[in-house]
Amino acid sequence: MQTAFFLFEVAVFAPLVGFLVAGCFGHLMGDGAARFTTIGLMTCSALAAIGVLGFEMGDVGTFVVPVVDWVHAAGFRADWQLRMDMLSVSVVAMVTVVSLLVHVYSVGYMAHEARPVYRFFSYLSLFTFAMLMLVTSDNLLQLFFGWEGVGLASYLLIGYWYDRPSACAAAIKAFVVNRVADLFFLVGISLIFIRLGSVSYEEIFAAIPYHVNDTFALFGTHPLYEVIATLLFIGAMGKSAQLFLHTWLPDAMEGPTPVSALIHAATMVTAGIFLMVRMSPLVELAPVTRDLIVLVGGTTSFFAATVGLVQPDIKRTIAYSTCSQLGYMFVAVGVGAYQASMFHLTTHAFFKALLFLGAGCVIHAVHDEQDMFRMGGLWRKIPFTYAAMWIGSLALAGIFPFAGYWSKDAILEAAWMSDSAMGHYGWVMGCVTAFLTALYSWRLIFLVFHGKPRDAHLHDGAHESPASMLLPVGLLSVGAVVAGVALEPFYIGSHQAAFWNGAIAAIPGHDVIERLEHTPGFIALVPTFAAIFGIAVAYVCYIASPGIPAALARSLRPLYLFLLNKWYFDELYDVAIIRPYRAIARLLWKGVDEDVVEGIPEGLARLTAGSAGQAVRIQTGSMAVYAFSMLIGLVVLLTTMLFFR
Repeated sequence: MQTAFFLFEVAVFAPLVGFLVAGCFGHLMGDGAARFTTIGLMTCSALAAIGVLGFEMGDVGTFVVPVVDWVHAAGFRADWQLRMDMLSVSVVAMVTVVSLLVHVYSVGYMAHEARPVYRFFSYLSLFTFAMLMLVTSDNLLQLFFGWEGVGLASYLLIGYWYDRPSACAAAIKAFVVNRVADLFFLVGISLIFIRLGSVSYEEIFAAIPYHVNDTFALFGTHPLYEVIATLLFIGAMGKSAQLFLHTWLPDAMEGPTPVSALIHAATMVTAGIFLMVRMSPLVELAPVTRDLIVLVGGTTSFFAATVGLVQPDIKRTIAYSTCSQLGYMFVAVGVGAYQASMFHLTTHAFFKALLFLGAGCVIHAVHDEQDMFRMGGLWRKIPFTYAAMWIGSLALAGIFPFAGYWSKDAILEAAWMSDSAMGHYGWVMGCVTAFLTALYSWRLIFLVFHGKPRDAHLHDGAHESPASMLLPVGLLSVGAVVAGVALEPFYIGSHQAAFWNGAIAAIPGHDVIERLEHTPGFIALVPTFAAIFGIAVAYVCYIASPGIPAALARSLRPLYLFLLNKWYFDELYDVAIIRPYRAIARLLWKGVDEDVVEGIPEGLARLTAGSAGQAVRIQTGSMAVYAFSMLIGLVVLLTTMLFFR
């Protein structure tokens, strides 16, 4: 096992070394050496992670790899340790492989960047390391360290083009929105420590059976685990861009496309899913919170899909599909199908990275243009990218035998087989979303690659991307084809119990994964029929009769504007939160800070200076004036004494 421990440490810390070397010495090494260093270390990390996965597949179990003593304060203890079980090892393998491909892709994509790019590659490695720290944590404090680390790295990468006001605003928005959710997460961690006595996973899970009937008084009396699970879920909502806390995700597209691929496929947004699965022993005992998770996840899937129908920007369309797919994963968590959630998280990493990197190839081909309505007829110009986008879209839509078919259908089957009203709600929303997903995915393909070129200049100058960009796209295409069928037996199939080996908890008798094989045939086929119908509708609207979308937009203009403006969430938050906050801030700034806090000392200073100026006039230096003043004073004093005698 020492070999496995060593490989695990290499997988986790190699990206950190890459970040430090490229970030601290990149200006001395130059861009070429910095790229080589970060990619070389990411290669070591990915190979080591695959090696550890091989060890864990041998039914090794759960181990803790000590790193360093960390926080010891009174009764609080949190050491820095790496938890090595199948949940963490599988995610580490996925993160490192996808991140390596994104690093390689960035060589070509950032080749024409005017400024030095060593910072960019160092930030990519930092992002990867922070995510690895999150998923390998052995306690909630260590997880929170990685949680905040991915938030910092996302801020740096989304705002990488800091000379663009829109990129800076998007970076700040992502950082602030996530801090709102993180407050609830931090309160949840604190409550776990106060009531369960530890932040270590093993100690928390061991203490759970002894506090099942505990309550917490907050606006009434509530079951303790419901309160904790809800607080953790709100934290997860922020990271995973669920409804009400989703507004940062589309704006994050202001960063370079490799950043979008890394955020949406392997880091950041998957952190919320991982948190809920890691805390599955606690979430299992919070049925009300699980219903809330299904409600939010199902509604988010539908919401994001409707917005994706009308977006003109190629990257934002794919971004909303991420938001929608994360909703599926939360539905799986809510019905207790944690294995299916992790399955979809893994397959989604391949085909979503593929779609984003494919979109990057399109953007590269048309000289940084992202408006799909200025493209068209590109399939002959960039055939490799065209084929890759078809593969990614087939996987996203859940068409057999592509990866998304195995994992997304498993989630919908689990929702139906949960035999709960909220589970059926998740199934209905998921099936409707399957139709909408196929519709907007082929809308993208038909607008970008088919029809007549809408901008002759862009079309004539279009060209295929360099090999450094196409190689990762090709490898991800293979993953999008085979990942589902290859992983299905282990994640949710006949070998799932031995594969997870206790890393994911489920109450005996309530494990919905065990009932998937009994799903009615019609129920299992509905998502596939919905996806095929969506593709057919897209063909009719954008190939056979391309005037239909414009006619619908005119006839249903209020609905069209409602969707185009993303259900007006940003405008609502602007009126309800941002403007009142600015007004209060201005009042405190001008009225309190400047007029009172600064005004009183400044007023006293002016009064003192004025009084001193008047007093100076009394000091004339004339003995006659002084004697006369003393005489007047003496007369006043004697008069007063005689009068009051």
